[in-house]
Amino acid sequence: MASNPPAKCCTVGVTHEGTPTGTSIKVAGKYDAYVATPPADKKQEGVGLLYIPDVIGIWKNSQLMADQLAANGYLTLVIDVFNGDPIPLNRPGEFDFMAWMTKGSTGDNPHTAEAVDPIVVDAIKTLKEEYGVKKLGALGYCFGAKYVARHYKSGIDVGYFAHPSFVEEDELASITGPLSIAAAETDTIFTTEKRHSSEDILKKNGHPYQINLYSGVEHGFAVRGDVSNKVIKFAKEQAFLQAVTWFDEFLL
Repeated sequence: MASNPPAKCCTVGVTHEGTPTGTSIKVAGKYDAYVATPPADKKQEGVGLLYIPDVIGIWKNSQLMADQLAANGYLTLVIDVFNGDPIPLNRPGEFDFMAWMTKGSTGDNPHTAEAVDPIVVDAIKTLKEEYGVKKLGALGYCFGAKYVARHYKSGIDVGYFAHPSFVEEDELASITGPLSIAAAETDTIFTTEKRHSSEDILKKNGHPYQINLYSGVEHGFAVRGDVSNKVIKFAKEQAFLQAVTWFDEFLL
């Protein structure tokens, strides 16, 4: 693997302050999604972003991040790849992550690639057919990174990961466009070894790539970091700017 499977660090963090301003919709008539629309004077015509979230799914932090992307000119859709079954933030007690992955909380709602892939494809189709997106960027946070890598083939032109999990080496090698990665100094999932092997894969792939390492932070910092901590706040904000700058360069 280019990054290890999800673990407890994927479910803990802090809820950020702010009021989401986007709109809740249904994709393909059945999957929850959140759309953030840019101001008319900043909108990049024909350009859009797909935000594939971590296991917390569509919640305040991901909505606020989508709103920020929209404020930078990018129509942004956050898709619920968990089909109504995300993991609550800071879930108490023991949790069998792999059972949730293979069966879901109800036993009949898996979150495997076979279940998630069609949701991502429907989200891409919605952006292209209903919102007129011709050039598509995608952001994958933790769990979501795998599905950015898997779906360049489905219409993603430019990608961005933050602290990826569960990405297979062949999935990373299969990308067909630019990719930027934000990594945490302390991360048992996207370890130093995995980061270096990912660099080797991307170098061989031949597309533009970037891997930025943020000191003093752990897995999840780009979405769920405690922004009352100056070091974490800086890293979170810089990782966000990394994504915007990457899309400004390679998507516009």
